Amino acid sequence: MPSLSLPVRSPSPRAGSAPGHLGELTQLVPFEMVDHAVAETRKVQSRIRDLPSRVVVYLLLAGCLFPELGYRQVWNRLVSGLHGVDTASPTAGALCQARRRVGVAPLRWLFDLLRGPAAGIATTGTRWRGLLVTALDGTTMTVADSAANLTVFTKPGSNNGGSSQPLLRMLVLVSCGTRTVLDAVLGPVTSGETTYAARLSGRVREGTIVLPDRNFAADDLIAATGAHVLFRVKTSRKLPPLRRYDDGSYLSMLGTVTVRVITAEIAIVTSTGRRTGLYRLVTTLLDHHRHPASELVTLYHQRWEIETAYLEIKSSVLGGRVLRARTPDGVEQEVYALLVTYQLLRTVMADATSTRPGIDPDRAGFSIALHTARDQIIHAAGVIADTVIDLVGTIGRQVLANLLPSRRIRTSPRVVKRAISKYNARGTVDRASYKATISIDILDPPHP
Repeated sequence: MPSLSLPVRSPSPRAGSAPGHLGELTQLVPFEMVDHAVAETRKVQSRIRDLPSRVVVYLLLAGCLFPELGYRQVWNRLVSGLHGVDTASPTAGALCQARRRVGVAPLRWLFDLLRGPAAGIATTGTRWRGLLVTALDGTTMTVADSAANLTVFTKPGSNNGGSSQPLLRMLVLVSCGTRTVLDAVLGPVTSGETTYAARLSGRVREGTIVLPDRNFAADDLIAATGAHVLFRVKTSRKLPPLRRYDDGSYLSMLGTVTVRVITAEIAIVTSTGRRTGLYRLVTTLLDHHRHPASELVTLYHQRWEIETAYLEIKSSVLGGRVLRARTPDGVEQEVYALLVTYQLLRTVMADATSTRPGIDPDRAGFSIALHTARDQIIHAAGVIADTVIDLVGTIGRQVLANLLPSRRIRTSPRVVKRAISKYNARGTVDRASYKATISIDILDPPHP
Protein backbone atom coordinates (compact mmCIF):
# COMPACT_ATOMS: atom_id res chain seq x y z
CA MET A 1 0.00 0.00 0.00
CA PRO A 2 1.39 3.47 -0.82
CA SER A 3 2.63 5.38 2.20
CA LEU A 4 0.50 8.15 3.71
CA SER A 5 1.85 11.37 2.25
CA LEU A 6 1.15 14.26 4.58
CA PRO A 7 2.86 17.66 4.86
CA VAL A 8 5.14 17.57 7.89
CA ARG A 9 6.37 20.34 10.11
CA SER A 10 9.47 22.18 8.92
CA PRO A 11 11.76 24.34 11.06
CA SER A 12 9.82 27.42 9.91
CA PRO A 13 7.26 28.52 12.50
CA ARG A 14 4.81 29.35 9.67
CA ALA A 15 4.85 25.86 8.19
CA GLY A 16 1.99 23.61 9.18
CA SER A 17 1.28 19.94 9.41
CA ALA A 18 -1.84 18.30 8.04
CA PRO A 19 -2.81 15.02 9.71
CA GLY A 20 -6.31 15.25 8.29
CA HIS A 21 -7.81 11.86 7.41
CA LEU A 22 -10.75 9.65 8.28
CA GLY A 23 -9.08 6.25 8.30
CA GLU A 24 -10.45 3.92 5.65
CA LEU A 25 -13.44 6.23 5.13
CA THR A 26 -10.98 8.69 3.56
CA GLN A 27 -11.31 6.64 0.38
CA LEU A 28 -14.94 7.77 0.14
CA VAL A 29 -14.15 11.38 1.01
CA PRO A 30 -10.58 11.77 -0.35
CA PHE A 31 -8.26 14.75 0.02
CA GLU A 32 -9.17 16.08 -3.43
CA MET A 33 -12.89 16.06 -2.59
CA VAL A 34 -12.40 17.95 0.67
CA ASP A 35 -10.04 20.44 -1.01
CA HIS A 36 -12.67 21.04 -3.69
CA ALA A 37 -15.38 21.53 -1.06
CA VAL A 38 -13.21 24.07 0.76
CA ALA A 39 -12.38 25.88 -2.47
CA GLU A 40 -15.98 25.94 -3.76
CA THR A 41 -17.20 27.44 -0.49
CA ARG A 42 -14.28 29.92 -0.35
CA LYS A 43 -12.96 28.62 2.95
CA VAL A 44 -9.34 28.03 1.91
CA GLN A 45 -6.99 29.37 4.56
CA SER A 46 -5.39 32.70 3.63
CA ARG A 47 -1.97 31.76 5.07
CA ILE A 48 -0.01 28.68 6.08
CA ARG A 49 -1.42 27.29 9.32
CA ASP A 50 -1.01 24.35 11.64
CA LEU A 51 -4.74 23.77 11.04
CA PRO A 52 -5.50 24.13 7.32
CA SER A 53 -9.16 24.07 6.33
CA ARG A 54 -8.89 20.52 4.94
CA VAL A 55 -7.63 19.25 8.29
CA VAL A 56 -10.44 20.99 10.16
CA VAL A 57 -13.07 19.34 7.94
CA TYR A 58 -11.61 15.89 8.71
CA LEU A 59 -11.47 16.82 12.40
CA LEU A 60 -15.19 17.64 12.38
CA LEU A 61 -16.04 14.36 10.66
CA ALA A 62 -13.82 12.36 13.02
CA GLY A 63 -15.44 14.12 15.97
CA CYS A 64 -18.75 12.50 15.00
CA LEU A 65 -17.18 9.07 15.48
CA PHE A 66 -15.97 10.04 18.96
CA PRO A 67 -18.86 12.12 20.37
CA GLU A 68 -17.85 11.37 23.95
CA LEU A 69 -14.55 13.22 23.50
CA GLY A 70 -13.56 16.86 23.20
CA TYR A 71 -11.94 17.95 19.96
CA ARG A 72 -8.49 18.00 21.59
CA GLN A 73 -8.85 14.27 22.35
CA VAL A 74 -10.23 13.66 18.85
CA TRP A 75 -7.09 15.32 17.47
CA ASN A 76 -4.93 12.95 19.52
CA ARG A 77 -6.65 9.98 17.87
CA LEU A 78 -6.15 11.44 14.41
CA VAL A 79 -2.40 11.70 14.94
CA SER A 80 -1.87 8.58 17.05
CA GLY A 81 -1.32 6.36 13.99
CA LEU A 82 0.94 8.76 12.10
CA HIS A 83 4.22 7.28 13.21
CA GLY A 84 7.25 9.25 12.11
CA VAL A 85 5.23 12.33 11.20
CA ASP A 86 5.92 15.45 13.26
CA THR A 87 2.43 16.84 13.82
CA ALA A 88 1.17 19.98 15.49
CA SER A 89 -0.25 20.03 19.01
CA PRO A 90 -2.98 22.69 18.91
CA THR A 91 -4.77 23.88 22.02
CA ALA A 92 -8.52 23.50 22.51
CA GLY A 93 -8.86 27.24 21.85
CA ALA A 94 -7.00 26.96 18.54
CA LEU A 95 -9.25 24.08 17.46
CA CYS A 96 -12.32 26.14 18.36
CA GLN A 97 -11.13 29.10 16.30
CA ALA A 98 -10.34 26.82 13.36
CA ARG A 99 -13.84 25.33 13.39
CA ARG A 100 -15.39 28.79 13.40
CA ARG A 101 -13.12 29.87 10.53
CA VAL A 102 -14.22 26.95 8.35
CA GLY A 103 -17.91 27.31 9.16
CA VAL A 104 -20.75 25.12 7.94
CA ALA A 105 -20.51 25.67 4.16
CA PRO A 106 -17.90 22.95 3.34
CA LEU A 107 -19.83 20.37 5.39
CA ARG A 108 -23.11 21.26 3.70
CA TRP A 109 -21.36 21.04 0.30
CA LEU A 110 -20.06 17.56 1.11
CA PHE A 111 -23.50 16.44 2.27
CA ASP A 112 -25.10 17.63 -0.98
CA LEU A 113 -22.47 15.70 -2.92
CA LEU A 114 -22.66 12.45 -0.93
CA ARG A 115 -26.39 12.16 -0.19
CA GLY A 116 -28.24 9.54 -2.17
CA PRO A 117 -29.53 5.95 -2.08
CA ALA A 118 -26.03 4.36 -2.32
CA ALA A 119 -27.47 1.35 -4.13
CA GLY A 120 -27.83 0.06 -7.66
CA ILE A 121 -31.11 -0.68 -9.36
CA ALA A 122 -30.70 -4.41 -8.69
CA THR A 123 -29.89 -4.05 -4.98
CA THR A 124 -32.16 -6.25 -2.88
CA GLY A 125 -34.85 -4.50 -0.85
CA THR A 126 -34.43 -0.95 -2.16
CA ARG A 127 -37.16 -0.74 -4.82
CA TRP A 128 -40.76 -1.80 -5.19
CA ARG A 129 -42.13 -2.29 -8.71
CA GLY A 130 -39.41 -0.02 -10.09
CA LEU A 131 -39.89 2.77 -7.52
CA LEU A 132 -37.19 3.73 -5.02
CA VAL A 133 -38.80 3.29 -1.59
CA THR A 134 -38.17 6.20 0.77
CA ALA A 135 -39.51 7.41 4.11
CA LEU A 136 -40.00 10.93 5.43
CA ASP A 137 -40.23 11.88 9.09
CA GLY A 138 -38.84 14.31 11.63
CA THR A 139 -36.99 14.09 14.91
CA THR A 140 -35.50 16.38 17.53
CA MET A 141 -31.92 16.61 18.76
CA THR A 142 -30.62 18.14 21.99
CA VAL A 143 -28.22 21.07 21.75
CA ALA A 144 -26.03 22.68 24.38
CA ASP A 145 -27.77 25.01 26.82
CA SER A 146 -25.81 28.17 26.04
CA ALA A 147 -26.91 31.79 25.77
CA ALA A 148 -26.04 31.85 22.05
CA ASN A 149 -27.99 28.67 21.26
CA LEU A 150 -31.03 29.95 23.15
CA THR A 151 -31.34 32.84 20.70
CA VAL A 152 -32.37 30.29 18.03
CA PHE A 153 -33.24 27.00 19.74
CA THR A 154 -35.88 26.88 22.46
CA LYS A 155 -36.85 24.58 25.31
CA PRO A 156 -40.34 23.33 24.44
CA GLY A 157 -42.78 22.61 27.22
CA SER A 158 -44.76 19.40 27.73
CA ASN A 159 -46.99 17.63 30.21
CA ASN A 160 -43.84 16.23 31.86
CA GLY A 161 -42.44 19.67 32.62
CA GLY A 162 -40.73 20.42 29.33
CA SER A 163 -37.17 19.91 28.16
CA SER A 164 -34.20 20.95 30.28
CA GLN A 165 -32.16 21.49 27.08
CA PRO A 166 -32.93 23.44 23.90
CA LEU A 167 -33.86 21.32 20.89
CA LEU A 168 -33.49 21.49 17.13
CA ARG A 169 -35.82 19.84 14.66
CA MET A 170 -34.50 17.78 11.75
CA LEU A 171 -36.53 16.35 8.91
CA VAL A 172 -34.88 13.61 6.84
CA LEU A 173 -35.73 11.70 3.67
CA VAL A 174 -34.25 8.18 3.91
CA SER A 175 -33.87 5.36 1.40
CA CYS A 176 -35.62 2.48 3.18
CA GLY A 177 -33.47 -0.24 1.61
CA THR A 178 -30.05 1.10 2.62
CA ARG A 179 -31.14 3.66 5.23
CA THR A 180 -28.95 6.25 3.53
CA VAL A 181 -29.95 9.91 3.64
CA LEU A 182 -31.39 11.41 0.46
CA ASP A 183 -31.93 14.91 1.87
CA ALA A 184 -32.40 16.75 5.14
CA VAL A 185 -33.48 20.11 6.53
CA LEU A 186 -33.08 21.41 10.07
CA GLY A 187 -33.93 24.36 12.26
CA PRO A 188 -35.61 25.38 15.52
CA VAL A 189 -38.57 23.47 16.95
CA THR A 190 -40.71 26.61 16.78
CA SER A 191 -41.60 25.43 13.26
CA GLY A 192 -43.47 22.16 12.84
CA GLU A 193 -42.63 19.13 10.73
CA THR A 194 -45.08 20.04 7.98
CA THR A 195 -43.35 23.42 7.59
CA TYR A 196 -40.00 21.75 7.04
CA ALA A 197 -41.62 19.14 4.79
CA ALA A 198 -42.67 21.87 2.39
CA ARG A 199 -39.00 22.84 2.01
CA LEU A 200 -37.99 19.24 1.43
CA SER A 201 -40.79 17.89 -0.77
CA GLY A 202 -39.82 19.90 -3.85
CA ARG A 203 -36.45 18.12 -3.95
CA VAL A 204 -37.88 14.60 -4.20
CA ARG A 205 -37.13 13.00 -7.56
CA GLU A 206 -39.46 11.20 -9.90
CA GLY A 207 -39.32 7.40 -9.79
CA THR A 208 -39.61 7.52 -6.00
CA ILE A 209 -42.38 6.58 -3.60
CA VAL A 210 -42.36 8.44 -0.27
CA LEU A 211 -43.80 6.91 2.91
CA PRO A 212 -44.50 9.80 5.31
CA ASP A 213 -46.09 9.65 8.72
CA ARG A 214 -49.74 10.66 8.92
CA ASN A 215 -48.76 14.12 10.22
CA PHE A 216 -47.86 14.92 6.61
CA ALA A 217 -51.22 13.94 5.10
CA ALA A 218 -51.90 17.31 3.46
CA ASP A 219 -52.93 17.86 -0.14
CA ASP A 220 -50.50 20.76 -0.61
CA LEU A 221 -47.60 18.49 0.40
CA ILE A 222 -48.73 15.87 -2.11
CA ALA A 223 -48.95 18.43 -4.90
CA ALA A 224 -45.48 19.80 -4.11
CA THR A 225 -43.55 16.55 -4.46
CA GLY A 226 -42.49 15.11 -7.80
CA ALA A 227 -42.76 11.55 -6.47
CA HIS A 228 -45.59 9.23 -5.53
CA VAL A 229 -46.68 9.07 -1.91
CA LEU A 230 -48.24 6.46 0.37
CA PHE A 231 -49.30 7.58 3.82
CA ARG A 232 -51.70 6.82 6.62
CA VAL A 233 -54.71 8.94 7.59
CA LYS A 234 -57.15 8.70 10.46
CA THR A 235 -59.98 6.27 9.86
CA SER A 236 -62.42 9.01 10.83
CA ARG A 237 -61.30 11.25 7.97
CA LYS A 238 -64.05 11.64 5.36
CA LEU A 239 -62.84 10.49 1.94
CA PRO A 240 -65.99 9.83 -0.11
CA PRO A 241 -65.57 7.17 -2.83
CA LEU A 242 -65.76 8.19 -6.47
CA ARG A 243 -64.96 4.82 -8.03
CA ARG A 244 -64.48 1.34 -6.58
CA TYR A 245 -61.87 -1.20 -7.69
CA ASP A 246 -61.86 -4.98 -7.54
CA ASP A 247 -58.94 -5.09 -5.05
CA GLY A 248 -61.00 -3.21 -2.44
CA SER A 249 -59.45 0.23 -2.99
CA TYR A 250 -61.32 3.23 -4.32
CA LEU A 251 -60.70 6.67 -5.82
CA SER A 252 -61.38 9.82 -3.84
CA MET A 253 -60.27 13.44 -3.59
CA LEU A 254 -57.87 14.87 -1.02
CA GLY A 255 -58.25 18.58 -1.52
CA THR A 256 -57.64 19.11 -5.21
CA VAL A 257 -55.65 15.89 -5.68
CA THR A 258 -57.10 12.61 -6.93
CA VAL A 259 -55.98 9.79 -4.63
CA ARG A 260 -56.60 6.11 -4.06
CA VAL A 261 -57.79 4.96 -0.64
CA ILE A 262 -57.20 1.57 0.98
CA THR A 263 -58.78 0.49 4.26
CA ALA A 264 -57.35 -2.67 5.79
CA GLU A 265 -57.59 -4.65 8.99
CA ILE A 266 -54.23 -6.06 10.05
CA ALA A 267 -54.19 -8.94 12.53
CA ILE A 268 -51.11 -10.24 14.37
CA VAL A 269 -51.42 -13.65 15.99
CA THR A 270 -48.78 -14.89 18.47
CA SER A 271 -48.74 -17.38 21.32
CA THR A 272 -49.88 -14.55 23.61
CA GLY A 273 -53.06 -13.87 21.64
CA ARG A 274 -54.45 -11.96 18.69
CA ARG A 275 -54.28 -8.21 18.12
CA THR A 276 -55.92 -6.25 15.31
CA GLY A 277 -55.60 -2.74 14.00
CA LEU A 278 -57.44 -0.69 11.40
CA TYR A 279 -55.35 1.21 8.84
CA ARG A 280 -56.47 3.65 6.17
CA LEU A 281 -53.85 4.42 3.56
CA VAL A 282 -53.87 7.04 0.82
CA THR A 283 -51.68 6.95 -2.28
CA THR A 284 -51.17 8.76 -5.56
CA LEU A 285 -50.64 5.39 -7.30
CA LEU A 286 -54.02 5.13 -9.02
CA ASP A 287 -53.55 1.98 -11.16
CA HIS A 288 -54.87 -0.91 -9.09
CA HIS A 289 -53.55 -3.47 -11.60
CA ARG A 290 -49.91 -2.31 -11.43
CA HIS A 291 -50.00 -1.50 -7.71
CA PRO A 292 -52.31 -3.92 -5.85
CA ALA A 293 -53.84 -2.78 -2.57
CA SER A 294 -52.52 -5.71 -0.51
CA GLU A 295 -48.93 -5.02 -1.62
CA LEU A 296 -49.26 -1.34 -0.75
CA VAL A 297 -50.38 -2.21 2.77
CA THR A 298 -47.34 -4.45 3.18
CA LEU A 299 -45.07 -1.80 1.66
CA TYR A 300 -46.12 0.87 4.15
CA HIS A 301 -44.51 -1.15 6.95
CA GLN A 302 -41.11 -0.13 5.53
CA ARG A 303 -41.71 3.38 6.83
CA TRP A 304 -40.23 2.16 10.12
CA GLU A 305 -36.77 2.03 8.52
CA ILE A 306 -36.45 5.76 9.14
CA GLU A 307 -37.00 5.17 12.85
CA THR A 308 -34.08 2.75 12.76
CA ALA A 309 -31.94 5.35 10.98
CA TYR A 310 -32.71 7.91 13.69
CA LEU A 311 -31.86 5.31 16.33
CA GLU A 312 -28.46 4.75 14.70
CA ILE A 313 -27.69 8.47 14.50
CA LYS A 314 -28.92 9.52 17.93
CA SER A 315 -28.19 6.39 19.96
CA SER A 316 -25.45 4.35 18.22
CA VAL A 317 -23.36 7.33 17.08
CA LEU A 318 -24.18 10.06 19.60
CA GLY A 319 -25.02 7.72 22.46
CA GLY A 320 -27.88 10.02 23.46
CA ARG A 321 -25.45 12.87 24.12
CA VAL A 322 -26.01 16.58 23.69
CA LEU A 323 -24.38 18.14 20.63
CA ARG A 324 -21.09 19.85 21.49
CA ALA A 325 -21.51 23.19 19.70
CA ARG A 326 -22.46 26.20 21.80
CA THR A 327 -23.43 28.54 18.95
CA PRO A 328 -26.20 28.14 16.32
CA ASP A 329 -23.66 28.14 13.46
CA GLY A 330 -21.63 25.52 15.29
CA VAL A 331 -24.74 23.38 15.81
CA GLU A 332 -25.53 23.44 12.08
CA GLN A 333 -21.90 22.61 11.29
CA GLU A 334 -21.93 19.66 13.70
CA VAL A 335 -25.23 18.25 12.40
CA TYR A 336 -24.07 18.34 8.77
CA ALA A 337 -20.80 16.68 9.79
CA LEU A 338 -22.88 14.02 11.56
CA LEU A 339 -25.02 13.44 8.46
CA VAL A 340 -21.93 13.15 6.23
CA THR A 341 -20.28 10.66 8.59
CA TYR A 342 -23.45 8.58 8.87
CA GLN A 343 -23.78 8.60 5.07
CA LEU A 344 -20.19 7.38 4.66
CA LEU A 345 -20.78 4.47 7.03
CA ARG A 346 -24.03 3.52 5.33
CA THR A 347 -22.38 3.71 1.88
CA VAL A 348 -19.61 1.34 2.98
CA MET A 349 -22.22 -1.07 4.32
CA ALA A 350 -24.27 -0.94 1.11
CA ASP A 351 -21.13 -1.49 -1.01
CA ALA A 352 -20.21 -4.51 1.10
CA THR A 353 -23.60 -6.23 0.93
CA SER A 354 -23.87 -5.53 -2.81
CA THR A 355 -20.94 -7.92 -3.39
CA ARG A 356 -23.13 -10.82 -2.23
CA PRO A 357 -26.19 -11.23 -4.46
CA GLY A 358 -29.45 -11.67 -2.59
CA ILE A 359 -28.21 -10.19 0.71
CA ASP A 360 -30.58 -7.52 1.98
CA PRO A 361 -28.66 -4.37 3.10
CA ASP A 362 -30.61 -4.32 6.38
CA ARG A 363 -28.62 -7.36 7.50
CA ALA A 364 -25.48 -5.21 7.78
CA GLY A 365 -24.71 -4.30 11.39
CA PHE A 366 -24.31 -0.56 11.89
CA SER A 367 -22.43 -0.88 15.18
CA ILE A 368 -19.91 -3.21 13.51
CA ALA A 369 -19.18 -0.61 10.82
CA LEU A 370 -19.05 2.22 13.36
CA HIS A 371 -16.53 0.62 15.72
CA THR A 372 -14.35 -0.66 12.86
CA ALA A 373 -14.24 2.84 11.38
CA ARG A 374 -13.14 4.21 14.74
CA ASP A 375 -10.29 1.70 14.91
CA GLN A 376 -9.21 2.61 11.38
CA ILE A 377 -8.94 6.27 12.37
CA ILE A 378 -6.85 5.56 15.45
CA HIS A 379 -4.44 3.43 13.42
CA ALA A 380 -4.58 5.75 10.36
CA ALA A 381 -5.23 2.59 8.35
CA GLY A 382 -6.47 2.40 4.78
CA VAL A 383 -6.23 6.15 4.21
CA ILE A 384 -4.73 5.78 0.73
CA ALA A 385 -6.34 3.25 -1.62
CA ASP A 386 -4.11 0.45 -2.86
CA THR A 387 -3.32 0.04 -6.55
CA VAL A 388 -5.83 -2.84 -6.58
CA ILE A 389 -9.34 -1.50 -6.01
CA ASP A 390 -10.96 -3.05 -2.93
CA LEU A 391 -14.72 -2.45 -2.97
CA VAL A 392 -15.23 -4.06 0.42
CA GLY A 393 -12.30 -2.94 2.57
CA THR A 394 -11.69 -3.71 6.22
CA ILE A 395 -14.98 -2.17 7.38
CA GLY A 396 -16.97 -4.07 4.76
CA ARG A 397 -15.27 -7.37 5.59
CA GLN A 398 -16.16 -6.96 9.25
CA VAL A 399 -19.75 -6.21 8.28
CA LEU A 400 -19.98 -9.30 6.05
CA ALA A 401 -18.40 -11.49 8.72
CA ASN A 402 -21.02 -10.40 11.26
CA LEU A 403 -24.24 -10.23 9.26
CA LEU A 404 -27.41 -9.83 11.27
CA PRO A 405 -30.15 -12.48 11.05
CA SER A 406 -33.09 -11.85 8.76
CA ARG A 407 -35.48 -9.20 10.01
CA ARG A 408 -38.06 -10.42 12.53
CA ILE A 409 -41.71 -9.50 12.32
CA ARG A 410 -42.50 -6.49 14.48
CA THR A 411 -45.25 -7.53 16.90
CA SER A 412 -45.23 -4.82 19.58
CA PRO A 413 -46.84 -1.39 19.30
CA ARG A 414 -44.69 1.69 19.63
CA VAL A 415 -44.21 2.64 23.32
CA VAL A 416 -41.85 4.76 25.39
CA LYS A 417 -39.08 2.39 26.50
CA ARG A 418 -37.30 4.92 28.71
CA ALA A 419 -39.72 7.19 30.54
CA ILE A 420 -38.76 10.76 31.43
CA SER A 421 -39.86 10.10 34.98
CA LYS A 422 -40.63 6.92 36.87
CA TYR A 423 -44.01 8.45 37.67
CA ASN A 424 -44.89 8.76 33.99
CA ALA A 425 -43.86 5.31 32.75
CA ARG A 426 -46.25 3.70 30.28
CA GLY A 427 -46.11 0.22 31.72
CA THR A 428 -43.58 -2.52 31.20
CA VAL A 429 -42.09 -3.35 27.81
CA ASP A 430 -42.27 -6.95 26.63
CA ARG A 431 -38.92 -7.61 24.95
CA ALA A 432 -39.61 -11.27 24.19
CA SER A 433 -39.64 -12.48 20.60
CA TYR A 434 -42.64 -14.43 19.37
CA LYS A 435 -43.39 -16.39 16.26
CA ALA A 436 -46.08 -14.36 14.61
CA THR A 437 -48.56 -14.63 11.77
CA ILE A 438 -49.80 -11.49 10.07
CA SER A 439 -52.99 -11.36 8.02
CA ILE A 440 -54.22 -8.41 5.95
CA ASP A 441 -57.88 -8.01 5.01
CA ILE A 442 -58.83 -5.23 2.60
CA LEU A 443 -62.19 -3.87 3.71
CA ASP A 444 -64.87 -3.05 1.19
CA PRO A 445 -65.30 0.69 0.60
CA PRO A 446 -68.64 2.41 1.01
CA HIS A 447 -70.76 2.87 -2.10
CA PRO A 448 -70.20 6.07 -4.10
